[in-house]
Amino acid sequence: MPKLIICMREGYSLSSLRADIIAGLTVAIVALPLAMALAIASGATPDKGLITAVIAGFLISALGGSRFQIGGPTGAFVVVVFNVIATHGYSGLVLATLMAGLILIIAGLARLGSLVKYIPETVVTGFTAGIAVIIFTSQIADILGLTLAQHTGGFIGTLEDIRASLGTVSTASIIVSFAALTLIVLVRRFRPKWPAFLIAVTMASLVAWTLALPVETIGSKFGGITSALPMPELPQVTLARLHELLPSALTIAFLAGVESLLSAVVADGMTGRRHRSDCELIAQGIANMGSALFGGLPATGAIARTATNVRTGARTPLAGMFHAVFVLAFMMFLAPLANYIPLASLAAVLVVVAWNMSEADKVRHLLRAPFEERIILLVTLALTVLVDLTVAIEVGVVMAALAFMHRMSKAVAVTNDGEDDDPDAIPFTGTVPATDQRLALSENTEVFKLRGPLFFGAATRLDEALNRAGPTPAVFILRMREVPLIDATGVGALAHFVDRCEARGTRVIVSAVQEQPRAILEKMGLAKRLEFADTYTGATIRARNLSPVTNTSAGGSEKPKRSHSVAG
Repeated sequence: MPKLIICMREGYSLSSLRADIIAGLTVAIVALPLAMALAIASGATPDKGLITAVIAGFLISALGGSRFQIGGPTGAFVVVVFNVIATHGYSGLVLATLMAGLILIIAGLARLGSLVKYIPETVVTGFTAGIAVIIFTSQIADILGLTLAQHTGGFIGTLEDIRASLGTVSTASIIVSFAALTLIVLVRRFRPKWPAFLIAVTMASLVAWTLALPVETIGSKFGGITSALPMPELPQVTLARLHELLPSALTIAFLAGVESLLSAVVADGMTGRRHRSDCELIAQGIANMGSALFGGLPATGAIARTATNVRTGARTPLAGMFHAVFVLAFMMFLAPLANYIPLASLAAVLVVVAWNMSEADKVRHLLRAPFEERIILLVTLALTVLVDLTVAIEVGVVMAALAFMHRMSKAVAVTNDGEDDDPDAIPFTGTVPATDQRLALSENTEVFKLRGPLFFGAATRLDEALNRAGPTPAVFILRMREVPLIDATGVGALAHFVDRCEARGTRVIVSAVQEQPRAILEKMGLAKRLEFADTYTGATIRARNLSPVTNTSAGGSEKPKRSHSVAG
């Protein structure tokens, strides 16, 4: 259920309406220059960013699972959108965004919203820092006022294009961009509540127009922006087109899901509220499909705009909906003024966006992490910059998973464990003292203690333990109290262990099996080949019945017992 409905059921007062209108207007002022700048950086026209802020921003707030989420175009999409447009044209981007929206809806219905917490911070920080580098690089031409002879694309290609065009540097553009950047920094430093981006862009536009500076503007490059929303339109859809755009759609869906849920978490941390992650994914999916139908860009939750929404006193999702309405009002009534905005001033805005995205402090912090995590961070960042965002995410996630499994498997070892320290080992009744429980085992009984999850990364340890066990015993006891879970490969390894034991005539007893492992063993049919004991004591009693203790009082010498531990 969307948070908007919940908020309305709680009651909505006139003071809440006033707070939401003020917050919506403030966020719209922040969003206006950002939406246009991000659209231009993505290889689209500035009106595409405004359309996205209106359509997607309204739907994300109206249908989402967060009270304070503000949706629209974000820096995370700049790289992938630019590449899709360059490769497949704008119609390809529209279709990829529609597909991404459908993927997000399916993910929300499948309740996959909580999975975002399993994406390692090193991967997220790596590709966002990489995106920041690309955004900054893409703005160098506008900062310097260069007239590029060609647009090769890619990080290396962009640098080559800039180097080849250095003879066309515009002093006026440099002055405008650096003045706007300085103004943004000063406003944020001394008047943090003021809309620094809008102030800088407005002042740059006034100065450039008043002094007739020879700088490129939105009007001179794009012919202005539309003053109305276009009619919805479906792109051409073919199976071949769907197939070639599927990787881009998956990347867009991934970025939209991760960014929006991270933004919702930030809002929760600022307000003490809790968002609904699955509802948020569904809203993101619908919003992206809506944006695509109106010719907009991919959208997601914008962390900075959401934080601004919270700080300016928003009460309900209506604030985000008002933000979209105010952006639409700008398009309808003030669009001609955008013609005078210098591209150099928007480049200054994106330089600040890139710096914020880079999260330099977090990168420095993660560079003090363990070696393998530093490698994951740097590889993800490098692949984002030099190769492709999709490849970077795929490689980063796989590397993180492999590193985790490697650490888990290294933590598994087979060691001698002669001490009985399990809480399930209660004293025997009878004449055998609790401290001598090991002596109560027959000479033909072996004990293994398994610790940690029995998953595919550690499955071979059972075979290693069996190989080290020495002469074949009559009974194996597997102590599994400290095994919290087992997967299919773990069951397979255990089945192979049982096969080898059965081939040697050895019985296998498992003790103190937890709920999840026992359910999996029963479901996969291995339980019927095992003997279960609720406690280790019960297992030793059963083992004595299967293989009686050698009578040492009659002069016999009992063979020393061995006990091993598979510890994780």
